[in-house]
Amino acid sequence: MQAGGRILFITMEARASQNAGRVMDGPTNPMVTPLLTDLYQFTMAYAYWKAGKHNERAVFDLYFRKNPFGGEFTVFAGLEECIKLIANFKLTEEEVSFIHKSLPGSCEEGFLNYLREIDCSDVEVYAISEGTVVFPKVPLLRLEGPVAVVQLLETPVLNLVNFASLVTTNAARHRLVAGQSKMLFEFGLRRAQGPDGAIGASKYCYIGGFDATSNVAAGRLFGIPLRGTHSHAFVSSFMSPDEILERSLCSSDGSSTCEDFVTLVHSWLSKIQWLKSLGGIFGETNQSELAAFISYALAFPNNFLALVDTYDVIRSGVPNFCAVALALSDLGYRAVGIRLDSGDLAYLSSEARKIFHTIEKELGVPGFGKMIITASNDLNEETLDAIRKQGHEVDCFGIGTYLVTCYAQAALGCVFKLVEINNQPRIKLSEDVSKVSIPCKKRCYRLYGKEGYSLVDIMTGENEPCPKVGERILCRHPFSESQRAYVVPKRVEELLKCYWPGKSGKVREELPALKDIRDHCIKQLEQMRPDHIRRLNPTPYKVQSNDSNRVGGASLT
Repeated sequence: MQAGGRILFITMEARASQNAGRVMDGPTNPMVTPLLTDLYQFTMAYAYWKAGKHNERAVFDLYFRKNPFGGEFTVFAGLEECIKLIANFKLTEEEVSFIHKSLPGSCEEGFLNYLREIDCSDVEVYAISEGTVVFPKVPLLRLEGPVAVVQLLETPVLNLVNFASLVTTNAARHRLVAGQSKMLFEFGLRRAQGPDGAIGASKYCYIGGFDATSNVAAGRLFGIPLRGTHSHAFVSSFMSPDEILERSLCSSDGSSTCEDFVTLVHSWLSKIQWLKSLGGIFGETNQSELAAFISYALAFPNNFLALVDTYDVIRSGVPNFCAVALALSDLGYRAVGIRLDSGDLAYLSSEARKIFHTIEKELGVPGFGKMIITASNDLNEETLDAIRKQGHEVDCFGIGTYLVTCYAQAALGCVFKLVEINNQPRIKLSEDVSKVSIPCKKRCYRLYGKEGYSLVDIMTGENEPCPKVGERILCRHPFSESQRAYVVPKRVEELLKCYWPGKSGKVREELPALKDIRDHCIKQLEQMRPDHIRRLNPTPYKVQSNDSNRVGGASLT
């Protein structure tokens, strides 16, 4: 199998470790190779090799120190791409040659032979399920294996997790503000940071709770539903309905044909322009806009959704849309609705809804009042919240720039720290307590209360007894002795699962389908206490250690 000219490799040991015995596809982006790393990873690998330490068994934790966007939760994403990288981790001869030229000074031929042979068949990966709500200090990934190999994985794994988790969290926050009843569309392709930023954003916004994307490439790659209509350019490209040459349209059931759909539209426009219940507010509408709407309806009679703000939403766009929608209704079609891309979205959506309801009542068209109203135009969390507070009639929001670029925060800031080598705990100390690492190989659990909400995440040493349902547990803050709490869990969930067993023979957790990851994310948010995930002044979630855990024989403090 090839991707971007690169031969994707998987060892026989790795093949055997996969339950189904299948070869795993490589990363979505073919640029994700062993060379997608910092130079110091290779300089350290050489130094490890030179010192004879390269095969020493090491354990690294990947975690973050602070939740993004001023919130108190994060959604973990990027795991599938990490596993694909690890499954296909193999240096080509050309890459080995490039490393040789790039290392400072000279290196021995034996090291180059070592590079030619390495893969991840002796690496084990434990991770929290993708789409899970996570919190600072808790390992998202734990990688175990030869220290030189795992060190080479540090930068690419951080790259694959950082943005993925950041944009998924951003999407989840937008979903929480918009509410579950609204449709959310990701429209960020043209403003994203390059092609990979756009493709990744589409995937991870979907995980975070968005319903569809405008990104056709992402739709093909990941099976994400696609949405899109037309732009202002399409509307302004027309001059008048006289330009429309093919005017006929078959009915939806094919039983009849309207030979002049344009005339049918004009007849409906005349009827609605002087409806007394609307106060006769509709005068002469823009005919170039009407021509564009008619042409689009002729092309997509089953999917007619019109952008109505090119000229004047209430006096032209909405009545023109209604006339075309009513003509389609005569032929058995149901128009989808309108899109607003400028102006006071709360006010315009409410006014448009009033018009739709009036037409349904006065002209006897069932369901017309329920036409879908979509809104776009540089929306973000703040504008969604403001529109909600004002009261609106928007059914769908199309969100782009602020969503996919994570405008409110540039990066998540995950770190990758050595916590154990040769079964000996290791710690990073710092005058800044937030940068002190928690040593040793850990197991992580989420404890749930009687109402179904998660109460606390706790970390224990690998060989410590796991918390039990109904058993009173004393939990302590990792860095503050005074912060302690007793918890009696009604449900206990172990967070870290084996997603890549290497040669260990352990059962490998299967990677779920994208839709299942999205469903998991939504369910996770429902299991969080509302005050932990609210937009303003959220309550910090507790991450603790088991009181008996002195991690590696030393206090966590």
